[in-house]
Amino acid sequence: MKLILSSFSQSPIPKFKHKLPLFLFLAMCFNLVVAPVVYAATGESFSHFQAWALGLLGLVTLSLSIYLFFVMFIPEKF
Repeated sequence: MKLILSSFSQSPIPKFKHKLPLFLFLAMCFNLVVAPVVYAATGESFSHFQAWALGLLGLVTLSLSIYLFFVMFIPEKF
């Protein structure tokens, strides 16, 4: 009986020990949406690679600003 209960108590969704690869993957997937917008907004004067780089730079800048905002105003969590 304990074996059955222990098998049901384990979560079917694995817990990620390394979250950085997951965050990088999600950022690249989100960049699939951002890069064409950047490419269209520049009037196609930038190459696709430059649009991807600008989109990724924008995502990194936004994530760092959100992180630093929370670190400044809620320092006891960190």
